Amino acid sequence: MSEQQKHFPEFYVTAPQACPYLPGRLERKLFTHLTHDKPPALIDNLLKGGFRRSQNIAYMPYCEGCQACVSVRVLVDDFDMSKSFKRVLDKNQDLVARRVPATPTSEQYSLFRDYIDARHSDGGMADMTVLDYAMMVEDSIIDTFVTEYRVKPNPNSRSGEKPLMGVALCDRLSDGISMVYSFYEPEAAQRSLGTYMILEHLQYARQIGVPYLYLGYWIQGSQKMSYKKRFQPQEMLTGSGWVRVEV
Repeated sequence: MSEQQKHFPEFYVTAPQACPYLPGRLERKLFTHLTHDKPPALIDNLLKGGFRRSQNIAYMPYCEGCQACVSVRVLVDDFDMSKSFKRVLDKNQDLVARRVPATPTSEQYSLFRDYIDARHSDGGMADMTVLDYAMMVEDSIIDTFVTEYRVKPNPNSRSGEKPLMGVALCDRLSDGISMVYSFYEPEAAQRSLGTYMILEHLQYARQIGVPYLYLGYWIQGSQKMSYKKRFQPQEMLTGSGWVRVEV
């Protein structure tokens, strides 16, 4: 095997299975393993070019006769902070974000289980054990980090650190931040924490000077993924490359 072949990724296709987002359809995925012998620039280009990362696997939809899944990324500098978004920020002024290494903790897993059991008990992550969670967080060969959200401690109180309210797992790419997975306190619906964490990462992306926040796939016809269209302006990945769209 030549050195060039060694560094070029080998791609595989999964067997068809029921689509978790669009009833009555089948999904297949094109995937490749991310390994240390692959050039970092190649992995970076995969993740900027429509692939998503799950542990050390990069995958993208490869479904026959269906193109509902579309990669989207928000234009950080042009982002439109609507009145409803400002209200979400106001509701969460008492939260503080802390970037920490991608190291799993029992507190994170406890919040993850509460979130999954309350919101996605019938989904593909419902059976994830603490070991599965640990692998999701720490099994990464690229620059991955976690953001933890807690209520700011009262300076006049001795109660110590407040419990976790939300967690976001993200990758740093050469031109932006890719949000891999996030979860939050399911009993705090009034805070709109899912929206808040995206807004907070948009602020962080602007702070560190990167142009894009990658949100993964928007799926036409899926109510679960419709929220991603709210963050405008954004670009969608088409056969002609990234194209700016506004609604």
